[in-house]
Amino acid sequence: MPKKKAAKTSTLTLHGQTPYKEKKGEEYMNENQQTHFKALLLAWKQELMEEVDRTVSHMKDEAANFPDPADRATQEEEFSLELRTRDRERKLIKKIDSTMELLDADDYGYCDQCGVDIGIRRLEARPTATLCVDCKTLDEIKEKQVSGG
Repeated sequence: MPKKKAAKTSTLTLHGQTPYKEKKGEEYMNENQQTHFKALLLAWKQELMEEVDRTVSHMKDEAANFPDPADRATQEEEFSLELRTRDRERKLIKKIDSTMELLDADDYGYCDQCGVDIGIRRLEARPTATLCVDCKTLDEIKEKQVSGG
């Protein structure tokens, strides 16, 4: 008798949160969905804050006054890249905070330009999205036309 293979179930997670499973006929941005996205945003923000703490301690631990100019330049470049990354993450934390305010005001999940539902899958991919796919696409096309890219 042949052995049955055990079914492998792997669950993808985003910031430790499993993707939201929509139920048939479920109202868009109901309480369960809002709770899910709030947990997702808080987990993401926590990860970013932990990364900031790691950077600070890394820079303190690794700071050395190398006698060799090349070694010193390498270290300064590494620190510069790390600080640039943290600056981007700082801006992202602000965006997460403003997204949390949208959630609290029951305005989360709707396009800023046209007002339609952004969609659960798009919000799973980019929880801080404020534009639907169509409006975002139009924005990118306009940006390319203006910049000539």
